[in-house]
Amino acid sequence: MVKINKLEIENVKRVKAVQIEPTANGLTVVGGRNGQGKTSILDSIAWALGGNAYKPSNPLREGSVVPPVIKIQLDNGLIVERKGEDGKLKVTDPSGKKAGQNLLNSFVEQFAINLPKFMEMNAKEKTKALLNTVDGLGEKLFQIEQEELEIYNKRRTVGQIRDQKKHFAEEQPFFKEVGNELVSASELIKEQQEILAKNGENQRKRDNLDNLQARKVFAENKKAELEAQLKELNLNLEQLNSDIEIANRDVIDLIDESTEELERSIENIEEINRKVRANQDRERAEKDAEEYKNQYEDLTNSIEELRKQKIELLNGANLPLEELSVDNGVITYKGQPWDNMSGSEQLIVATAIVRKINPQCEFVLVDKLEQMDLETLVDFGNWLKNNNLQAIATRVSTGEECQIIIEDGYVKNKKTEAPSWENNVGGSF
Repeated sequence: MVKINKLEIENVKRVKAVQIEPTANGLTVVGGRNGQGKTSILDSIAWALGGNAYKPSNPLREGSVVPPVIKIQLDNGLIVERKGEDGKLKVTDPSGKKAGQNLLNSFVEQFAINLPKFMEMNAKEKTKALLNTVDGLGEKLFQIEQEELEIYNKRRTVGQIRDQKKHFAEEQPFFKEVGNELVSASELIKEQQEILAKNGENQRKRDNLDNLQARKVFAENKKAELEAQLKELNLNLEQLNSDIEIANRDVIDLIDESTEELERSIENIEEINRKVRANQDRERAEKDAEEYKNQYEDLTNSIEELRKQKIELLNGANLPLEELSVDNGVITYKGQPWDNMSGSEQLIVATAIVRKINPQCEFVLVDKLEQMDLETLVDFGNWLKNNNLQAIATRVSTGEECQIIIEDGYVKNKKTEAPSWENNVGGSF
């Protein structure tokens, strides 16, 4: 684990000569007006530790004939020195052995010496940097989210069809009096003919009864006149009586049926069938809507299961913050995406991820903290202290929140009153 114990800088950019001992745990704010050398201090640290990739385009202070010198003492005992405009490097370990840039690269995280670079990345780049800190997490999360997106799109389509079917069903009229079965004109006519035939048979039987009764009357009248034929007529009368008895039994319970309703049905068959078809369309639409509703609910359950898997995967991952997560490919902290986080939360998340990328590097450099209010600075500083991390930051200010004031390339004497978070500061030399 590496932090900065002390740094000395001479003749680099706007710095003339400064010596600073930043606090080991917490935030060290370097303040001052514009153009006094604040950013030059961070640039010097980045150049010394990060190599010539961070070398300023014109490192020598304007007007100076003495070459640049940077010396940084790290808490692991290493002393890092760069001298001259070409930035010749010298790294000495506690035993006196010399080393080079490769050793520095092993514990100095590039984002740590350029934290704004991380904070300015887009959401996907930040997420990728986070997921790369946990083996295999990025690939597994990508697979789950792709499957979730596919099911989500399918569910959206099913939902649209379901709504269309439901809307169509609701728009269709419904006629309770006709039901759902189409009416056949030929069947109605056949039924009418059967009734008419039955009624005709009934009438024939009635006519038969009337005829028999008339013949009886005729026979009785003729009885007086035809005594000679009485015997034959009596026999005929007995037969007629028998036939009448049978005929009476046939007609006693006969009831004629009306064909008026069938006639009206035949006349209105097209209107009836139109209503029946409307009822059938409504019924089919309601069944379709119900089917798509069930599909939608099944897909919703699948999405919820995938989201549960994603949450379990993230909960099981060794992420740098307890409430840090990834939702739909975007980093979230306390349930909020990056652009909804407060300034202190953004600094905390960025610093935590950078530390996770290279756990040996326990410091970060932050330029231009004037965009942060005092409450944000306090929150960020307290979080650093609680997590044994170190941050060196610049701010266009000469207020009490600044532990160090740079003026004209030197450290200006400061009042002894400490800010809300306690730090040790050095002076110019």
